Amino acid sequence: MVEYPARRIDYREQGSGPAILFVPGSWSTGALWRGVIALLGDRFRAVTTSLLGYGDTEERRTPDDVSIEQEIDVIDAVIQRTNSAVHLVGHSYGGTVCLATALRDPTKIASMTLIEATPFNLLRHSGDLGPYEQVRAMSDAYVRACDNGNLLAARSIIDFYGGDGSFDTFGARARDYIVATTPTNILDWSSAWRFDVPLAAYAAITAPSLLVRGERSHPVVQRVAEVLNDAISRSSLVTVPGASHFMVATHASDVARLIREHVATVETLR
Repeated sequence: MVEYPARRIDYREQGSGPAILFVPGSWSTGALWRGVIALLGDRFRAVTTSLLGYGDTEERRTPDDVSIEQEIDVIDAVIQRTNSAVHLVGHSYGGTVCLATALRDPTKIASMTLIEATPFNLLRHSGDLGPYEQVRAMSDAYVRACDNGNLLAARSIIDFYGGDGSFDTFGARARDYIVATTPTNILDWSSAWRFDVPLAAYAAITAPSLLVRGERSHPVVQRVAEVLNDAISRSSLVTVPGASHFMVATHASDVARLIREHVATVETLR
């Protein structure tokens, strides 16, 4: 656990070696990465945390103050606790937070692995207005449904990422957690939309970056990965066969292999 400043931040670590900081996305905690970490073996120091409002990380945003800077503060505090440069690994909204962290201060980031990152504002800057407007309309409809008291409004988001019917395939415990933390997810969307930097700004990211997308992922999310790959100078793009947005759980062995190979390559070059 980290106290920063006078607020709790989820922190757990295991193993030794190069530090890998795993950042989950919305509706997730550090537990998301257990399967991947187990497959990595004991060659790495695996550090997990949770973003604002999830796990043991206290929420500090309000509807009037949703700056993604507050999420970056969480990641910065965890990096400081590791007392080393870290290999950032982020999923979905967590990948967006990793990008924002790298743009604010790249000095302690050895590399990044971004799995299905979702900085959708990039699509507007890249001229992909159709996909951008599709996501924006979905997000706005979701917020309206929540405001109208629809307790299952999150179904539309889960099904967007995983395909129709994905929400219903989750166990009861997972569905209940999603419903209970939907207000936090609304803040996540607001924070993500406020994170809006020019496409050219991503050229300032110097950490070697691996961008991972699923073969069966939504075309909009796939396009985001392509735009990022073009914008970040030292990046590469990998598509995981048969995977969709939730590949951290469904394709843990593929994800672990990609992380292990990427981090090992960067460590060798360092």
